Amino acid sequence: MAPQLRPNKYAYRAIVLAGLAAVKLFRVPLLASGEEHLPTDQVVHGLHREVRPGRGAVVAVTHFGYLDFVFAQLVVWRRLRAHSRFLITRKHTGSALVTAVCRLCDHVVVDRADGAPAYAEAVAKLARGEYLAVFPEGGVSRSWTVRPLRTGAVRMAAETGAPVIPVSVWGGHRMLTRGRGRIRLRDVWRTPVRVHVGPVLHVAPDEDVRAASARLRAVLQDGIDRCIESYPVTPEPGAWWMPAHLGGSAITVQEQIDADAREREAYKRTG
Repeated sequence: MAPQLRPNKYAYRAIVLAGLAAVKLFRVPLLASGEEHLPTDQVVHGLHREVRPGRGAVVAVTHFGYLDFVFAQLVVWRRLRAHSRFLITRKHTGSALVTAVCRLCDHVVVDRADGAPAYAEAVAKLARGEYLAVFPEGGVSRSWTVRPLRTGAVRMAAETGAPVIPVSVWGGHRMLTRGRGRIRLRDVWRTPVRVHVGPVLHVAPDEDVRAASARLRAVLQDGIDRCIESYPVTPEPGAWWMPAHLGGSAITVQEQIDADAREREAYKRTG
């Protein structure tokens, strides 16, 4: 029997450094703002952040493209040296490589048909002082606007007292996203990515989770709006990567809602 892989901070660090190297290799301008909102109470020694109870956080990331997690993690790591533990759905861990990376990086694998075990694991990591990264939209938005959020992120924050760090990513969907085929060099080469870190949110234990989720969604959308406003590429009329309300050819918000309703049951079945 093959030995069971265990979490390894050096392996995670190597993956992060490889990501930084790839950004430089492909000359991707990673343009971040709002980094002053990141917590200042972290204990960092060189390339290592100490994990201490009471110092954890929920990192809530928008989800327009499949590489958004890379850019969100790089911005957080660049400032705090935090190894975020991502929540990843089981259907995305089908290959041996992805499974190995999840184990080495101590990510949390979520079965959509039964999310209770993953939720308990995530709460335990937060209580231990880890950074827990989630995509609260629950899937890729094809309208390029922030979808209504699931409540898991704010529930974890309320239960543990951990702050929520909103991270909005714009431009990564131009590289790789749903319905656009495989990644191509020309789509990555020198394609700018804007990341905005919004003000940290605190969720009271007795706060309505739907109201808190709506509050988080508004902050994430504000971050997207800021990113679009300062994005260094002027889109052509009807650009596929722009939202409909700004003249792009993406599906509308209502079309996104209708598509979500049709697909919800299928996601539950596939996990």
